[in-house]
Amino acid sequence: MENTIKESKPLPNYLKVQSEPCANKEAIIQGDYYRFTVLTPELIRMEYNEHGCFEDRATQTVLNRDFSVPDFRVIDHGNKLELITDRLHLTYDKKPFTRHGLSIRVRNESGHLMSVWNYGDTPQDLRGTARTLDNADGAVPIEHGLLSRFGYTLVNDTASLLLEEDGRVEPRTQEGSDLYFFGYAHDYLNCLKDFYHLCGRTPLLPRYALGNWWSRYYQYSEEEYKMLMERFEKEHIPFSVAVIDMDWHLVDIDPQYGSGWTGYSWNRDLFPDPQRFLAWLHEKGLRVTLNVHPADGVRAFEEPYLAIAAEMGMDPEKGDAVEFDITDPKFLQAYFKFLHHPLEEEGVDFWWIDWQQGGITKIPGLDPLWMLNHYHYLDSGRRGNRRLSFSRYAGLGSHRYPVGFSGDTIVTWESLDFQPYFTANASNVGYGWWSHDIGGHMMGYLDDELAMRWVQFGIFSPILRLHSSASPFNSKEPWRFNKIAEDVMKDCLRLRHRLLPYLYTMNRLASREALPLVQPMYYHNSEQHEAYEVPNQYYFGTELIACPITQPVNPKTGVAEFKAWLPEGLWIDFFNGRVYDGGRKLSLYRNMEAIPVLAKAGAIVPMADLTEYTSSVDNPTHMEIRVFAGENGHFHLWEDEGDTAEDRDDQWCDTEMTLEWGETSIFKISPARGNTKVVPERRSWKLSFVGFADTKVKVFAEDLEIAVETEYDETTHTLTVITSDLAVSESLNVTFSNARISVNKMEAEVFALLDRAQMLFQLKEQIYRMVKEMANPTITLASLVSMDLEPSLYGALCEILTARV
Repeated sequence: MENTIKESKPLPNYLKVQSEPCANKEAIIQGDYYRFTVLTPELIRMEYNEHGCFEDRATQTVLNRDFSVPDFRVIDHGNKLELITDRLHLTYDKKPFTRHGLSIRVRNESGHLMSVWNYGDTPQDLRGTARTLDNADGAVPIEHGLLSRFGYTLVNDTASLLLEEDGRVEPRTQEGSDLYFFGYAHDYLNCLKDFYHLCGRTPLLPRYALGNWWSRYYQYSEEEYKMLMERFEKEHIPFSVAVIDMDWHLVDIDPQYGSGWTGYSWNRDLFPDPQRFLAWLHEKGLRVTLNVHPADGVRAFEEPYLAIAAEMGMDPEKGDAVEFDITDPKFLQAYFKFLHHPLEEEGVDFWWIDWQQGGITKIPGLDPLWMLNHYHYLDSGRRGNRRLSFSRYAGLGSHRYPVGFSGDTIVTWESLDFQPYFTANASNVGYGWWSHDIGGHMMGYLDDELAMRWVQFGIFSPILRLHSSASPFNSKEPWRFNKIAEDVMKDCLRLRHRLLPYLYTMNRLASREALPLVQPMYYHNSEQHEAYEVPNQYYFGTELIACPITQPVNPKTGVAEFKAWLPEGLWIDFFNGRVYDGGRKLSLYRNMEAIPVLAKAGAIVPMADLTEYTSSVDNPTHMEIRVFAGENGHFHLWEDEGDTAEDRDDQWCDTEMTLEWGETSIFKISPARGNTKVVPERRSWKLSFVGFADTKVKVFAEDLEIAVETEYDETTHTLTVITSDLAVSESLNVTFSNARISVNKMEAEVFALLDRAQMLFQLKEQIYRMVKEMANPTITLASLVSMDLEPSLYGALCEILTARV
């Protein structure tokens, strides 16, 4: 077995990763066989090597050790060393690392002792994510993460391979220990921020990746695929990414060559003119990704075989397969040059790397999946566009190679129920861009409600990619489901594209500010025990909380339950405008048309106004801004071209929006600043003020009052203000004569619940009469509980009557 990677011509610069692996010498404490590097007050690198050899190169996981030197003290007792920051107190006996010789005491921000770690202890953490959900029918085991309620975690980088400056990956030649101790107490977001600095930030996704993806493992022909895209367009269902699964290439091959899973030659029976087909998709505004299973190398039937065999020094006449050997730089470069670059020139935008063949290569410890992710992602920037790849998770540091493909789940409620937790929890290892098979992939059963709920979750997940197996009975076109599911799924897919301005701003925050789009509730409520008890509830960006429903509705009441916890403050339902008091646990009930998504008081959510339908993902000319009552609000809408090779400050346009809440409330949209060339010169604004009581407004463009259309919707407590096109260089101010939070319409909401409930009419009338005559919600609920109602009905009544306590 070879222990070094073969020599070859140098890798091109675009296959080299940028890194700053050397720490400041002032942060290093070193002895004959040990070395400690104080990276931050909460983060210490700990190395031991019996030959005194320490590693300063980047690794597969760690790229940057160039932190500012924090304050720390060292006390050397001769046979014992103490290293002290304001958060950590390390004690070490200067011998090989042992449980009795190396320990760290962790203090929180207040200086109180939280935990003591001894070498060899297994951290009790909040877990991270997993490599794949292939064949998952519910929960699967997930790996360790970076965050812990005990205040510390440990990353063992000892087995990680080295990244050389010339782009090659090399195994370590020295044995020893290379550990990173994270002692951040409950300061979870600061832990993630420093992790991203250490291991590389999350890249900025191209804008199109945040729209809807169509995918299906199915033997489409060119005409079938085009007809499907045209049907979506006719139905006003927007998509931005066209995924073509493995049947784009030859699959039915001579058995002498093995299976048909690996392939690089178009199936001309299905796609007689691939370049024409890809150009047609691009004309429709779609980006294209093809599925590849590269494990079987390149066989003699492939169109690129002669060229790549000659490049590898093989005799093409013998017909021997070119072995897939990702550890060989010569093969690596030929792999891209002959197998992928020609297809990219035809119109392929990025690749779906579907590696399922284990983790063994000719280099001990080198995972081929990691290697494929690393180089495919780097290679994807060769043509000057923003880098993007699509593959499975390959361990800590995989956040540098988005987007993640979570694998082939079973179509069941149990699978759906696991995915919100799985998605949010992945942020605990910085992995913020999971793409699930929305709707589930294979086997299972047809359940229209399940499919609908999965798509509702998909809106509020990192990537919305519909996918399914080749079964003729399993596909995700909305019109294949019942009318309710069809309409809801269509609305969901449209809403996802309407949310692109918000999502793209969150994309920037994820890359620039180390704030994953999806965050568990304890990120901002770390001392609240309840925040750890709602695994399927999560923050969706800076303004929203999502509560995906993953259980069927109760057939008698027509609603499904979500057991939630709301932080302190006011919260307003994104869809129906109901206002809630926070600081408590409660059950939320919804019919099939919606899931609970709650905006914080003062939230500002910029959206595209798709009243005039378009599938374009460009920065919109027609904007909708949802503004939620109750508190001051502040939001920066960030926009750029959406697919530039680099992320530079001068590429961005910033539109600042503020809500000043008070007796005289004002909502302001400031003039666009920065690179205004990337946004339309003029925009129309649909301003939806949610949770506002009906009131009069005045609207000013600059200092000139302008005429606007206004409408108030009593059902959703929403005041809508619509302007004509205005220059983005102008400010827009809306003043309210008497802004107040709307009062929940309890009687109307109870009537709507009872009206659809499958129950005795007399019982409905009795309940409704009690609510109409209600003097106090508490007394009414006490009376209702004595009636032995269906639990789902009683719970839904409790939610309505106690939304505002």
